[in-house]
Amino acid sequence: MDLRQMEVVVAVAEEGGFTAAAQRLRVVQSAVSSTVLALERELGTPLFDRTTHRVFLTPAGEVFVPAARAALRAAEQARATVDLVRGQLRGRITIGTTHGVWADLHRPLAALRAEHPGVVVRLRQASVTDVRHALREGTVDLAVVALDRQRQRGLVTRLLSYEEMVLVSAPRRALKGTGPDGTVTLAETARLPLVDFTPGWAIRLCVDRAFRAAAVERETTFEVNDIVAAAELVRGDLGVCVMPTSIAERFPDLSTHAFDRHAPHWKIMLVHPRGDTPPAVTALLRHMP
Repeated sequence: MDLRQMEVVVAVAEEGGFTAAAQRLRVVQSAVSSTVLALERELGTPLFDRTTHRVFLTPAGEVFVPAARAALRAAEQARATVDLVRGQLRGRITIGTTHGVWADLHRPLAALRAEHPGVVVRLRQASVTDVRHALREGTVDLAVVALDRQRQRGLVTRLLSYEEMVLVSAPRRALKGTGPDGTVTLAETARLPLVDFTPGWAIRLCVDRAFRAAAVERETTFEVNDIVAAAELVRGDLGVCVMPTSIAERFPDLSTHAFDRHAPHWKIMLVHPRGDTPPAVTALLRHMP
């Protein structure tokens, strides 16, 4: 058994098929198939159940893939450690994020790129639940996500920023029931046509939590999975939308209204697994705020 065989099996498991794995590894499909078959013969058990359109891990495959990932990470970390001694840090970092979260990542990434141009960075967007799972599984090295709770089992978290959300509307929309200071209530917001984000989005989770805490029920008029699309609907006065202030500031032509109380809040956390971090990840963490 060698690292290449492990890499092929992991690719098939993550891509869900031999063709997609071959494309990812930039080899022909027959090479992937023969590699997997050779390893299965060596292990004496199949790692995949094959169907016409997709492959699935067998019980043996379910336990093999995490171990293979750990071996691949250890090998990559060993290479990176040697490169670091030679003054040439290389390797790959996979960063998980949730939709709507950027948190000025471009600054630390630019600093890392200037310091270590040999490090390749991959960004992966997913739901908070999927990002947490990927961190624990080892397919993501660190994440910048919106989390409500600071403590996460098996993970190290650090608060990067905190802000309250605001209601965004078209400038010509007159909001009834606003206070003398221009604030709005969640109850008044619930009576307006609402532009909501897809369930599972970090923004949607925060907004849902705030309405539940205020015991206010609401109905969604539009549901989108794109911030720009939400802003366009608001700009056309088709509805209003609750957004973090930092995101609302990207659309200066729209009006923003603070909530008088029970405002949804937005905590951006830096998260990574406990234990030693690979040299490339350590280098990036030095540039994080």
